[in-house]
Amino acid sequence: MDNKKLWDSVLAEIELGVSGATFNTWFKNTSIANLQDGTVYLTVPNTFVKDWLVQKYHKTILKTLRGLVDFVRAVEYVVSEKELRKKTNETEKFSLAPTIELPLKEHYINKENNLNPRYTFDAFVVGSFNELAHAASQSIIKKPVAYNPLFIYGGSGHGKTHLIQAVGNQIKINSPERKVFYITSEKFTVDYINAVQNQKMNDFKEKYRKYDVLIMDDIQFFSKTERTQDELFHLFNSLHDNNRQIIFSSDKHPNYIPNLEDRLKSRCVSGMIVDIPTPDHESRLAILRTKARFSNFFLADEIVEYLADSVVGSIRELEGALNIIICQSQFKNKDLSLVEVKNLIKNTDRPKKSIAPKDVVKTIANFYNIEEASIYEKTRRKEIVRPRQIAMYVLRKDFNISFPSIGEKMGGRDHTTVIHSCEKIEDDIKNDTTLAQEISQIRAMF
Repeated sequence: MDNKKLWDSVLAEIELGVSGATFNTWFKNTSIANLQDGTVYLTVPNTFVKDWLVQKYHKTILKTLRGLVDFVRAVEYVVSEKELRKKTNETEKFSLAPTIELPLKEHYINKENNLNPRYTFDAFVVGSFNELAHAASQSIIKKPVAYNPLFIYGGSGHGKTHLIQAVGNQIKINSPERKVFYITSEKFTVDYINAVQNQKMNDFKEKYRKYDVLIMDDIQFFSKTERTQDELFHLFNSLHDNNRQIIFSSDKHPNYIPNLEDRLKSRCVSGMIVDIPTPDHESRLAILRTKARFSNFFLADEIVEYLADSVVGSIRELEGALNIIICQSQFKNKDLSLVEVKNLIKNTDRPKKSIAPKDVVKTIANFYNIEEASIYEKTRRKEIVRPRQIAMYVLRKDFNISFPSIGEKMGGRDHTTVIHSCEKIEDDIKNDTTLAQEISQIRAMF
């Protein structure tokens, strides 16, 4: 049994159910040290992470492991490789063979800059859905501060983190002397709070102002942290004024991040803003083939086609499905048939959240800052008509509700009105990039 593949599959499933910041903080630097007598020994970076995982995520971890390998009955948490060896000497709790697969060196993370060397442009699949984001990223590598800041946004699992870290890794290869640093907004907030509590704000400011390239992930989590936003505003000005490259990622366009200060929004939109939407069918095919090749795993064309047709969400979901297939194939020591893959994906697929139509309407009303009740009214005001049409379109396309049912729920309208609204939005999306981006943002809220 390949412990790394098993844990990658577990992480792929867990990542679907938590935020990117939560995943990076609590799960990213973990690995399986040993699997013995039905017990998984999980290595974690420190006692803080250990306690948090035990209290908050133990049941999830165990359930996910058992879903992949049914003979797992327990999970034990060990702090660091050094602590693992210490515990092995002090007790007979572990009986580790000399060939034990210990955690991979540095958990793949460069401690100096927080970059994961696995995130490279060679491993990044370019398709029609992300070619603009890829081109913009290449531009700032060739010409520093060509776009400053570079702001990349899109739904969870669309490849934002991979792309922005690939930029950092490539810059370090081209110019080793340049100081590059990657951090999530959540970790930045923790650093700031610790600096305030320990009266080390000068050290905090000096640390972040020294970088030539600052890459910050998931800045939508700043929406409820006013004091941290204030510090980020001053940091942005300092770096920008000194021609230092700034790269941000978010799941939303900066204008649609709730409670983000206007002065920060204006700075985020002052550079280059690029959306990474959901990958199209051809891109999903290319992603699957590339990921399988990097894993040295053969994937039959019929299975690639099936996965591309069946897993239509994020890149992360595609990777999760592929990791599960690889894990099961290695566990059974044979190639899986298409029927086996279908059963495997069906059994591991997570049920989608059930959302009531009224909640869809409420979300869209809040997005456009209008009264929810106005969408149901018999009014032709332009600022109401468009959100109403979008609500009908989303209910039909994303939730497969019938035209008559949508009409009934939207104030007793005729089904022909609903059909016209859906067709109008579908046609407008093709030529109106702003509308397409708005609908993409709305969909990310469900």
